[in-house]
Amino acid sequence: FEKLCSISLSHINVYACLVCGKYFQGRGLKSHAYIHSVQLSHHVFLNLHTLKFYCLPDNYEIIDSSLEDITYVLKPTFTAQHIAHLDKQAKLSRAYDGTTYLPGIVGLNNIKANDYANAVLQALSNVPPLRNYFLEEENYRSIQRPPGDIMFLLVQRFGELMRKLWNPRNFKAHVSPHEMLQAVVLCSKKNFQITKQGDGVEFLSWFLNALHAALGGTKRKKKSEWGGGSVLGGPWGAA
Repeated sequence: FEKLCSISLSHINVYACLVCGKYFQGRGLKSHAYIHSVQLSHHVFLNLHTLKFYCLPDNYEIIDSSLEDITYVLKPTFTAQHIAHLDKQAKLSRAYDGTTYLPGIVGLNNIKANDYANAVLQALSNVPPLRNYFLEEENYRSIQRPPGDIMFLLVQRFGELMRKLWNPRNFKAHVSPHEMLQAVVLCSKKNFQITKQGDGVEFLSWFLNALHAALGGTKRKKKSEWGGGSVLGGPWGAA
């Protein structure tokens, strides 16, 4: 879910309690994470930005290779070689809860009334040129944006969601789109929301145009290869 402290509602310096899964700010004396660890005897926390583990309230870093599975689920990475073979070596993966799933073909949580957006996001995640571009973060990591520009958040969140959908080491056979949808609400100025149904076609059109613009694209339109309507061509080519 969105990396937000459950008490202060701050995005800054947020830790996940690995016992109950709640998010808390800080780990110093009197911080929300510290108080939580003392009150409930929950002692292992993960910094959601640095991906380092800590024991509270003693406040020391935990170094243990067995925790790498957790950090990979939080931030999956893909090599160019892995991406090139995604469609050639499709095989079932087994989640930690025992279920099997095919990477890329997994469910998205329906938080409230966001199924219209989920359908679009899942469809886009299976368009190979688009998928391949966003699976490799290096493709857009260094793009420069004006100070205060929020639209690039869509690019970052879509890339993160894409990598989680195609992760062969997921804990469960479904993924939460919460951070992606929060970015949609913010960047669309609440034209598309989680709490009420939207039009899937309108969302698709807005989302592709927003991604294209955020990646430095022009407003020049290209006709789609099947001839109907028009779409914007991004760095991944015509949609």
